[in-house]
Amino acid sequence: MAEHQGLLPSEQPLQLLDESGVPVVGTDLRMPDSQRLLEAYTSLVIGRRVNDQASALVRQGRLAVYPSSHGQEACQTGAALALADGDWLFPTYRDTAAVIARGVDPVEVLTLLKGDWHAGYDPYAHNVASQATPLATQLLHAVGVAHAARLRGEDTVVMALCGDGATSEGDFHEALNFAAVFKAPVVFFVQNNEYAISVPLAKQSAAPSLAHKGVGYGVNGERVDGNDAAAVLAVLERAVEAARSGEGPQLVEGHTYRMQAHTNADDASRYRSEEEVDPWVARDPLLRMETYLKKKRVLTKARQAEIAEQAEKVAAHMREGVNKDIEPNGAELFAHVFAEPTPQLTEQAAFLADELSREGN
Repeated sequence: MAEHQGLLPSEQPLQLLDESGVPVVGTDLRMPDSQRLLEAYTSLVIGRRVNDQASALVRQGRLAVYPSSHGQEACQTGAALALADGDWLFPTYRDTAAVIARGVDPVEVLTLLKGDWHAGYDPYAHNVASQATPLATQLLHAVGVAHAARLRGEDTVVMALCGDGATSEGDFHEALNFAAVFKAPVVFFVQNNEYAISVPLAKQSAAPSLAHKGVGYGVNGERVDGNDAAAVLAVLERAVEAARSGEGPQLVEGHTYRMQAHTNADDASRYRSEEEVDPWVARDPLLRMETYLKKKRVLTKARQAEIAEQAEKVAAHMREGVNKDIEPNGAELFAHVFAEPTPQLTEQAAFLADELSREGN
């Protein structure tokens, strides 16, 4: 019983900075150094600008859809920065900011959301798996990569991202169960933003917290204020180190909020009120970190201007790349589906080629 007592997460989400950017006293969580926090702040600013620019591109008809992570940037930043270069990130469709923070070209990331290709970037270039639209399927893939690395004797750790809605899926259960039994070095990071599209958390789970779900699998669980970038980074770095040192998988729940609609195709006003959203404005992860770094005199006006300019360059690169018209090639629909094309795919490809040739005549 004492052994399993250590699996329980903290009663309250861990914090290093309160909503006003003031350091929290009485925590055993170690504050990352100032340069590390400045790096996190830079990613926060870029992530926010990426979300705003992508949303604008949707309105201009250049992106088919965009699931914004506005307000969740601390989770995105922490997930990317907590990993070593040789580690892997397995993101969801809402984790664009995390993928970009990992070093992937923003234009390549948005290729999927534009609808031009199956996925727009090479997963092996930065050890970032393709963004997953189906809920929780990427968790099984993440466990497979981690288990394979362990069998090869590598010290690779895999960060598997998901939302609160994904914890209701069977794949979530299978991934945690397998990872726990075989001690796969995976950090499962649940970004609990309170909603699975329109379904509130209260109608998804009766557990005390989503981190408590780890107890049933023998997986260490922890909770963190998902809008406190310093705490998210500290908790995830600790979890990554535990997984790397052979302690098995770790489950971390980041308590955050989806400030905007599920996607541009969603009307959030149909299932939540402005009164519910308003309190989260004051919990903005970007402003919280900015306040702290200014008080520490780490973030000067000049440095803040440089970071803002860097974010604008990223936005300009996004506009330039996404606004380029690409001549569609129907044959690409059948590429990279199977290593050896099935007879059905071959037949369909031939049928399409014939149809397109008739149109050309």
